Amino acid sequence: MSDGRGDAWIEAGFAELARAGVEGVRVEVLAKNLGVTKGGFYRRFRDRAALLQAMLQAWTSGRIAAIEQQASLEGISARERLKSLIKLYSERMNTEGMAIELAIRQWARSDETAAHAVAVVDAARLKNVAQLYRASGLATDEADAQAFLFYCFIFGQSLLFLERGQRRRAQLIARSAEKLIEQD
Repeated sequence: MSDGRGDAWIEAGFAELARAGVEGVRVEVLAKNLGVTKGGFYRRFRDRAALLQAMLQAWTSGRIAAIEQQASLEGISARERLKSLIKLYSERMNTEGMAIELAIRQWARSDETAAHAVAVVDAARLKNVAQLYRASGLATDEADAQAFLFYCFIFGQSLLFLERGQRRRAQLIARSAEKLIEQD
């Protein structure tokens, strides 16, 4: 993916994945969206399966790099880092990012390679957040359980539609966040 042309195909693939799921990631659709011929695709990728593999690799490495950076303790306490992660993932809705996440998880239900990619990303996410909980003083088992609850909250809250609006949502998130970072 160093030539840049493949990156454009991968980005177009993610956009289509977010819009229509893995079934919508088709060479002719991507070529049309990019305003190029299908020949450009085949100069970069062997076939659609190679593009899908490259997309999974890009998603996996991108998500792992993001959580490693976001969970870094440089200049900040573990508790403050946890607060900042909750704020990052709950205050600003990245609708395309969430659509890609959900589409990849749906894809993983019927594809072993996608399922492996999701498992690797989930393991990295849980590991990094559990390290934050351990750094805040929790024992390993407790830290692992809190990391699991953390991600249940992060993903779950993004899927809920609340009738009472953004202010109520913000209040619930703030109270829930305190529960996720308080020490017994």
